[in-house]
This record gives sequence, C-alpha cells and structure tokens, in this order.
Amino acid sequence: MLTCAANETRMNKRLNSFKYAWNGIRKTVKSERNMQIHLLFVVAVVGCGLVFHISRMEWIACVICFGMVISAELINTAIETIVNMVSPEWQPLAGKAKDIAAGAVLAAAIFAAITGIIIFLPKFMELINAR
Repeated sequence: MLTCAANETRMNKRLNSFKYAWNGIRKTVKSERNMQIHLLFVVAVVGCGLVFHISRMEWIACVICFGMVISAELINTAIETIVNMVSPEWQPLAGKAKDIAAGAVLAAAIFAAITGIIIFLPKFMELINAR
C-alpha cells in the first residue's frame, strides 16, 4: 500500500506533467507563426460549422483533423528545436529531419483541407444556388 505522502507525490507528478505539456503548447502558440495560422483555421472551421449546422459525424471529422494538424505542428516544432540544439550549423541530415517533420505537417494540413472541402463545399454551393 502507498502512504498518503507517496500518493500525493504521484499526484503532483501527474499534475506537473499536464502543466509541462500545456506549457509546451503555449510556447508553441506564442513562437510559431504556423501554429497561429492553424489555430485561425480551427476558429474559421468552427464558425463555419456553427453557421452551416454540420452533422455530428462532420464535427467528429473536423475535430480529428484539428487534432491531427495541431499535433503534427507540435511534433514538428519539437523536432526542429532538438535539431537546432544538436546541430547549430547546417548539416544535410539535420536538414532532412526538419524537412520530413515539416512535410508531416503539410500532409496533415492537406488532408484536413480535403476533409473541409468535402464537408463545406456542398454547403457553400447550396447557399450560392439558393440565392
């Protein structure tokens, strides 16, 4: 059995891990222009979703896309930070790692955009045709 102090220490460690993770997200939002752009798109898509009353399944698809793109951007930022730390001068493999990480973000964003087009284009077309 764990003592009360041991339980408290384990709880503090868990709480600290969330605090550190949130701190990483906050730092990325403040320092990375692309993350700010991704978040603007999240706000725009949420606004469009509310205006067009998208279905529950469409919301699920949007939320998955949000998570995919934001997570990819966080991982990309972490990789770029580590590469810059261990290889301050340009190295071919460092550049390759950074390019691949950026490519992962681009792929996530492209597939999110395709999902958005599938969901919202028919709704926009319906709005235009109704006028």
